[in-house]
Amino acid sequence: MNGEWSLDALYPGFDDPKYQADRVRLTALCAALNDLSGRLSDLEPAQALHQVLSLQEELRQLSTLLMGYSSLRQSTNSRDADAVSNMGQLQAELSSVSGANAAFEAYVAALPDLEPLLAADPFLADYRYLLESIRRDSRYLLPAREEEILSRMNISGGSAWSQQQGHLTSAVEVDFRGGKTNLSAIRNMAYDPDPALRREAYEAELACYPKIADAVAFSLNSIKLQVIQECQLRGYDSPLDQTLQGARMERRTLDALLSAMNDYLPRFWEYLKVKARVLGHEGGLPWYDLFAPMGENSRKFTIESARDYLLHVFSSFDGQLHDMAAQAFDERWIDFYPHDGKRGGAFCSGLQPIRQSRILTNFDGSFSDVVTLAHELGHAFHNVNLYDHRPLNKSYSMPVAETASNFNECIVNGYAIRHARSDAEKLALIESQLSDTTQIICDILSRYLFETAVFDQRSSRFMDSQALCGIMLDAQKQAYGDGLDHSLLHPYMWVCKSHYYSTGRSFYNFPYAFGGLFARGLYAQYEEEGSAFVPKYKTLLHTTSVASVEDTAKIAGLDLTDKAFWARGLESYAQMIDQFIALAQK
Repeated sequence: MNGEWSLDALYPGFDDPKYQADRVRLTALCAALNDLSGRLSDLEPAQALHQVLSLQEELRQLSTLLMGYSSLRQSTNSRDADAVSNMGQLQAELSSVSGANAAFEAYVAALPDLEPLLAADPFLADYRYLLESIRRDSRYLLPAREEEILSRMNISGGSAWSQQQGHLTSAVEVDFRGGKTNLSAIRNMAYDPDPALRREAYEAELACYPKIADAVAFSLNSIKLQVIQECQLRGYDSPLDQTLQGARMERRTLDALLSAMNDYLPRFWEYLKVKARVLGHEGGLPWYDLFAPMGENSRKFTIESARDYLLHVFSSFDGQLHDMAAQAFDERWIDFYPHDGKRGGAFCSGLQPIRQSRILTNFDGSFSDVVTLAHELGHAFHNVNLYDHRPLNKSYSMPVAETASNFNECIVNGYAIRHARSDAEKLALIESQLSDTTQIICDILSRYLFETAVFDQRSSRFMDSQALCGIMLDAQKQAYGDGLDHSLLHPYMWVCKSHYYSTGRSFYNFPYAFGGLFARGLYAQYEEEGSAFVPKYKTLLHTTSVASVEDTAKIAGLDLTDKAFWARGLESYAQMIDQFIALAQK
């Protein structure tokens, strides 16, 4: 099975006639939208809405294909100059309609009565949530010309700074055991069973960051200052307020989530200290052993065996999930292995116009990598459940973005633990799941605390790399408590995490905790209801792009503003910690 994805379903290359024709069509659509935006007052409201939304639909479909192709190429080769060049050109062209989009939103906001228009036109009725959201958000809208200026300036501003961080972290060379490797490969060694290798890899990783830390610090400072200034211009109370507004999520929900997480932190610290003792450390766990495997689960997976395993597990839940996963493997949706120039981590990119997704991983054959594949296939399954929406109704907010991915993890981990062949294997599986969960509780909390502190300080000062390292260490100490050895933390975590480097996605951290605990609650319902839950789950996924997170959860009868809901999921992990301790003491 081929280890690289195929992008041929998009375009064979930038010189392909279809790519060139789509670029010409994109230019024409931008011109048509700009022209139409200046004539809205000459049209009947229903006609104006219909024409603009139709143009925006086609533009969304086309830009998804064109931008997707460029960005996916760059993600596996940071030195792909053609991809970088074409992406910049596309960003410039798409920014030219920012003023037109702003003019349309102002037009929608000024309509005296939207309801009769929605009632009379099924096409417009499909966009009820979108149009009502535009009216609700109109108070944050700038004049059309200013929106266009901001969008154009972002190309050489926040977007360029983000590309710099991505390029530097994918291209930096790591000196290791007399040779050279890349950041993705060295970070993967944190899962190796050899304790000496884990420590050496950790030390080599930390040693490589000073080569790029100052440059990346400029990226972070510039992006965060741009966000702060834009929030002030638009009238948001803070970058967090902007994020919550965009996420269609109430502050009460976030407060309930964070409060429950803080209540359960000591249980996760207890798990870390027990793991430290088993691995021969006194006190807290050193950072380089956070992902150290325990028990006996040395099984290594090939791409083929990972495929077979996941298809078997998914088939017990839902045939549609099984079939989509088979398609992803068979039709080369997935780019598996790490290599120089390829970005680290993993992601899933939805390509809705062709009803496909593309998944990037840095696979090395561990069970953890199989779980990562399941996670990203969950995102792809989420996309499948949005296929039937109209083109402008296929984007969901950050918090619910991690629902299907984490639900898939619950399916796979639950199956693996139930079918463990020995206590040693069960220990390995439970510990692996707790290790991952500690990331979405403790590590995500540290990232939230770090980003909060950076935003608080950026208005008044520039933070150099050493200052940012200090803020990161403080955040890790708060979130991990005495569960970690404070002399062996990771001060450069702000360098390698791409989530901080976006002007449009501030605080892309708490959604992982939200998604993990939300999915855990949904999985508990599945265990109670069995197959009867599956249609409800798919309906919930389908609803995520056309409802607030709170209203989406109501489909499953859940109140996200109630701290007790989040505590329920955390309590299930506390029980798992008890299992871990009992097995570890054997």
